[in-house]
Amino acid sequence: MKKLCLFLACIAMFQTGFSQTKNFIDQPYLETAAEVDTLVTPDRIYLSIRIQESDSKGRTSLESLERRMGDKLVELGVDLEKQLTVSDLASEFQKYFLRKQDILKEKVFELVLYDAQTAGRVLFELEKIGISNIQLAKTEYSKMKALEDTLRIRAVQKAKKQGILMAEALEQTLGKALHISDRGSSVYNTSMDAGVMRMASDQAEDVYVSLPAQFDQIKVQLGIQAKFKLE
Repeated sequence: MKKLCLFLACIAMFQTGFSQTKNFIDQPYLETAAEVDTLVTPDRIYLSIRIQESDSKGRTSLESLERRMGDKLVELGVDLEKQLTVSDLASEFQKYFLRKQDILKEKVFELVLYDAQTAGRVLFELEKIGISNIQLAKTEYSKMKALEDTLRIRAVQKAKKQGILMAEALEQTLGKALHISDRGSSVYNTSMDAGVMRMASDQAEDVYVSLPAQFDQIKVQLGIQAKFKLE
């Protein structure tokens, strides 16, 4: 008897779910999609700095180059504890290369900066002390999550506005939302197309002149799909 009651209850639940789905499909609705986008300036610039004994004439030691780099970065206002890290575990133990019976050491660091002007200044000053193997690792926008939430709201509002216009063209009224689907966001970071950032080895100026240029802005795009009841 208990098994029969359980079986009948399952059938009832299935029929209820099917009925709700059928009701949703049967009622008149309007479907629309909306996309919104914006541009933001990256505020996290990651540089990969590789220092090697072989980088300098006269074979300056790795330890000496590392101290020079640290002193210069502090002079430029960099917080070494927060902004400079060893990029991987292998570099922490240092890599060794055998060349002409000489052991040459290298170490790779990751430096995070917050604007293009500071990045340019760091490149210039490190070049002056014999460190020029620097690459642009990545750029980021630190408030991306909040930005995506704002875009999501804008996309829903845009979809509703489009729905109202379409319903009015049909001489009908747009009702409540029946279903909303988030299609996610896309981030287009053209700054990464720049590749390697290097100071020219024949740099003639002894004094750094700040350039007004910025990294290319990051484009963030987000889309949604929505179904509204037609009344």
